[in-house]
Amino acid sequence: MRSAPRHSQKGLSFIGFVLIAVLAVAVFAIGGQSLPMWLEYQAAKKASQKAANEGTTVPEVRNIFDRAAQIDDIKSLRGQDLDVSKVNERVVVGFEYERDIPLVGPAYLVYRFSYQTN
Repeated sequence: MRSAPRHSQKGLSFIGFVLIAVLAVAVFAIGGQSLPMWLEYQAAKKASQKAANEGTTVPEVRNIFDRAAQIDDIKSLRGQDLDVSKVNERVVVGFEYERDIPLVGPAYLVYRFSYQTN
């Protein structure tokens, strides 16, 4: 009597499936919290560029930024957080801030944002 040739099993094991599922959930959870932060940073860049183009004095630049921040729902920055200066008669606006995402226990994912207009 001859036995049939053995074939190794192919495919994904249950443990492999669970690990991939946990990894996918983590990526989507972190990405879901990171996307609004990135969109807020893009809005802050746009608002600071607008303030630099339209404003001529420091209070005016900060007021323009605050109005744009109110419209674009920017909560991480205010006009008084901006670094406003003049370089060669051009208004330069810059900012730095950080936001974090709590992961597990004492672990955080920290984003540091900074920008300066040209």
